[in-house]
Amino acid sequence: MGILSWVILGLLAGAVAKILLPGRDPGGLIGTILIGVAGAFVGGWLSAKILDKPVQHHFFDAATWGAAIGGALVLLILYRIFFGDSRDARR
Repeated sequence: MGILSWVILGLLAGAVAKILLPGRDPGGLIGTILIGVAGAFVGGWLSAKILDKPVQHHFFDAATWGAAIGGALVLLILYRIFFGDSRDARR
């Protein structure tokens, strides 16, 4: 997969992560999209290095999507922990 494919996959993975973890994020929509793109890269790297399961070079591979969405979820959770809690009662 080329870099453009990873970016598109990251955009979609970020959207899925946002659906799975609803709430207001400190970075808004743009921040969530960037987290999704970074999560796709991080998830693919972690899958290859730690789990010894390299992602396939096919866009429609389930393991590739799982790694990208998992990476996006991890980064979104870390982002919320370090840069703001979207569930606090600020009114």
